[in-house]
Amino acid sequence: MTSKFIKYLRSIGRKWFVFLVIIIIIVFIFNQIAALIMAVITLLFFILSYIPTIIFNKKLGSTLNNVMIIDDKNLARRLKQPLAKIQKKMHILSKNQAKKSWLIIYINKQYFYYNQKIIETFKTLFNKGYGEKEILEKLQNIGINTRAEIKAIEDALLKFNRLNNREVSVKEYQDKKRFA
Repeated sequence: MTSKFIKYLRSIGRKWFVFLVIIIIIVFIFNQIAALIMAVITLLFFILSYIPTIIFNKKLGSTLNNVMIIDDKNLARRLKQPLAKIQKKMHILSKNQAKKSWLIIYINKQYFYYNQKIIETFKTLFNKGYGEKEILEKLQNIGINTRAEIKAIEDALLKFNRLNNREVSVKEYQDKKRFA
């Protein structure tokens, strides 16, 4: 019974505010003081309805700041939240990351978060002329496991204009490595 009631409340969402405003206007016509009291109570409930969202965003932000790499499934387990909610939030964050120091990528129907240290290391290796294979070898001990992740990171950084041109091309780096 309780779960049905909670589902019903979630389906209503924040639409209750509109219905209550209409009722307050009707009550205002007959009794202004009662309408004023109802308006204050309504405003308080409306403000309180945003508190869980604010708490979730703070908890998500602090969790992401404390990890180097995390995927959406592990993040959902850590925060004890539904995977769909985590994926929705990570999707929103991934669209607004042009000027952020971290990076969120989407590969194989999964979101991955990488912190600033990993992105800076990736940029350094990229600018030195390392290819995907060499970058993967250097970053495997941190937790990047596939070349697809390396390619997705590179594509995302290029998409948001956060990756400078290489100082040394991959071919020059391989030639220098081979003949040294």
